[in-house]
Amino acid sequence: MAEGQIAAVAGDDMVGHLDLFQNLRHLRILPRGRTPQIDLSLARMIPMAPPDATQALKPRPISHRNAPEKTVSQSPPPAPPGASLPAAAISAQGLVKVYRGRLGEKRALNGIDLDIPRGSMFGLLGPNGAGKSTFINILAGLVNKTAGTVRVWDRDIDRDPRGARAAIGVVPQELNIDPFFTPHELLELHAGLYGVPKRERRTAEILTAVGLADKANAYARTLSGGMRRRLLVAKAMVHNPPVLVLDEPTAGVDVELRQQLWAYVRELNRSGVTVILTTHYLEEAEELCDRIAIINKGQLVACDTTPNLISRLDRKDLRITVSEPLETVPEILAAFGASWDPVEKALHFSYRPSEQPIQRLLAAVQAAGLSVTDLSTREADLEDLFLEMTRGN
Repeated sequence: MAEGQIAAVAGDDMVGHLDLFQNLRHLRILPRGRTPQIDLSLARMIPMAPPDATQALKPRPISHRNAPEKTVSQSPPPAPPGASLPAAAISAQGLVKVYRGRLGEKRALNGIDLDIPRGSMFGLLGPNGAGKSTFINILAGLVNKTAGTVRVWDRDIDRDPRGARAAIGVVPQELNIDPFFTPHELLELHAGLYGVPKRERRTAEILTAVGLADKANAYARTLSGGMRRRLLVAKAMVHNPPVLVLDEPTAGVDVELRQQLWAYVRELNRSGVTVILTTHYLEEAEELCDRIAIINKGQLVACDTTPNLISRLDRKDLRITVSEPLETVPEILAAFGASWDPVEKALHFSYRPSEQPIQRLLAAVQAAGLSVTDLSTREADLEDLFLEMTRGN
């Protein structure tokens, strides 16, 4: 790879190393004609952000110091003026992934058809082994799909892999942090690999947003598990991607810092960034996400707005505390499936609001000659829906 090409891929930071190698060769510390072995696999894998991805992805000039005048373009051509943004930030059609090994085949994804709207806060849920991580790794270019088509920010991952990868930032489940770098150094290095000029880097801003400003110059190996998780989030933000994938981002993070992280994610989403969240904290997904998809055994079993999904269950729980002690449930209430809790001195009903109005239940309690002292209801939530959609087959 020519020096100019290396500069185009890795940004300003790599050019300084090339100057050093030239000086060492001039001083005969390095033999003339020999090139040091540099591992540029990471630099090749991470492209420079495409200039037309979103307003957050601005065109970034590349330093050509010590480089030939003609360099290889690392970004797709800019979109014509007035070009509209894609309706879907992520689009997958007929997506299949089959892992083949000595013990046979494992179908991780089985014909996924999924469109994630641009600008949405999208929840991708499923039990362990459902295929969520495989789906995310395909988006990031870490896993090759078996069949189907996938587009990231309207860029086909097969025809335009660099543009697709530049339009997405991924926070993985695994902690892949170099323990001998500080958070500040890690973000600067990551930004350099993405080709972000130094004047456009937001290292201090991002570290403050994830609560690591006071640890900017501490070695990563000294950080707690929650701090390392937040550092992963910071690394995914260095190139201002229009699509941000958070794969279990709050695992091991305490409540206060979790709220701080979500506040920043909401701010990103309000600015137009599409956020895709996978989490086992279903209450988080219900509170944060405007749309949710559930994957089970490699298949998409549900995808809709959060309120519409929850309303599918059509189930409600009613708890009525009465003043009279009961030994058995009155026959008129047993017909409605009521149960008696002698400790709480309460009747419990589980019913479908569309079929059984609550007024009918209250009328039955009154007909049984019971005096109501307290009443409470519980709506079905995302956890109930999740268990309903993923239990059994």
